[in-house]
Amino acid sequence: MSPPPPLAAREHLREQRFSTIWKQDLHDIFVDVAPYYDRANFVASLGLFNWFRSSFMATLVVAPGQRVLDVCAGTNAVGIALLQREPGLEVHAMDRSAAMQEVGRQRAQALGLSIDSVIGDVHVIPFPDNYFDTVTLTYATRHLRVKEVFKEIHRVLKPGGCFCHGDMLRPANPVVEKLYYGYLRACLSFTGLLFRSGTAAMNAKKYFIDALEMFYSADELSEVLRETGFTDVSAKTLLAGMIGFHRAAKSR
Repeated sequence: MSPPPPLAAREHLREQRFSTIWKQDLHDIFVDVAPYYDRANFVASLGLFNWFRSSFMATLVVAPGQRVLDVCAGTNAVGIALLQREPGLEVHAMDRSAAMQEVGRQRAQALGLSIDSVIGDVHVIPFPDNYFDTVTLTYATRHLRVKEVFKEIHRVLKPGGCFCHGDMLRPANPVVEKLYYGYLRACLSFTGLLFRSGTAAMNAKKYFIDALEMFYSADELSEVLRETGFTDVSAKTLLAGMIGFHRAAKSR
């Protein structure tokens, strides 16, 4: 386990190391995992994933008639939870994986909920400036050019709007970090076997650990949010910094 690169160079080095995987491999990985993605997260988290989700949802404050965008929406877990809480919302989802969004569409439809979906590259969000009251992004930022996506999210938020973010993070404590990666190596192998993952997902196990090693701690991600124009940045962590939730605003 090596120390992370300096914060100022982190984005450049992440892209250098992972750009080929991001561009070529992630599509096949998420086609593979889409049918069992939510169940695998529940197993890999030892049943804690619902706690993670409810902790993230507690950071969201929404009102009827507001417009929400869920970036990297996956299987629409956030959009569904929002509509179940407040049916008067206008919820949009964006993800590059049509396979994940198809699972999300079926889940929403089965509950009688409507979520407008866009398939595309979230580094370029196809909505006008100052359009959304709230934007959410969960469990995907490790696979993105973070500052580019954060700048796009800032652009499409209305002044006074809120960005709520949640993800696995790099723990600031090196002992916790080492134990964390050891657990992840074991559980990725176990869930891969349990759900009979295909070649694409099984071959990605090393990448998922490497991506976390070069990712951000909670404090570092707060700094990145401030650097990209957000204000009133706050963070909450679970499990000694393994999971983190950030809330940030676009100034009026």
